[in-house]
Amino acid sequence: MRARDLAAPFPTVGLDTSALEAARLLAGSDLPGLIVVDRRGHPTTVLAGTQVLRMAIPRYCIDDPALARVIDEDHADRFLSDLADRTVEQCLPDKHGELPVVDPKATVLEIAALMARARSPLVAVVGGGDMLGAITLDALLDRMLGT
Repeated sequence: MRARDLAAPFPTVGLDTSALEAARLLAGSDLPGLIVVDRRGHPTTVLAGTQVLRMAIPRYCIDDPALARVIDEDHADRFLSDLADRTVEQCLPDKHGELPVVDPKATVLEIAALMARARSPLVAVVGGGDMLGAITLDALLDRMLGT
């Protein structure tokens, strides 16, 4: 089985998309991450859902988890609202790793190796300069396990 056989339509976001909109897309579609595209629709990186959380959670709570415990539930439940004034670009890590993109002819093992190397829960399938879809870790594991 090749990447073209596993690729499925997948939502994308731009660098200027609201981080809150991206979070809603992640949650509403149960996605592990989003493919970020440039103005021409070409993948530039993957925004993992954990990166969106990292932007929303106060830094002091990340650095010292004990501090997160002292925030009451009403305020803790609203921390994502802080994303309204931020963009996807601001959620991306300063250093981008390997771009998780495969050719439509890539094998299951090539896809798995890229996901592992790039620490990405999904890869974009690009052929002829166009994004054909994406493969999630869940879909890849289902294929590898025969489920």
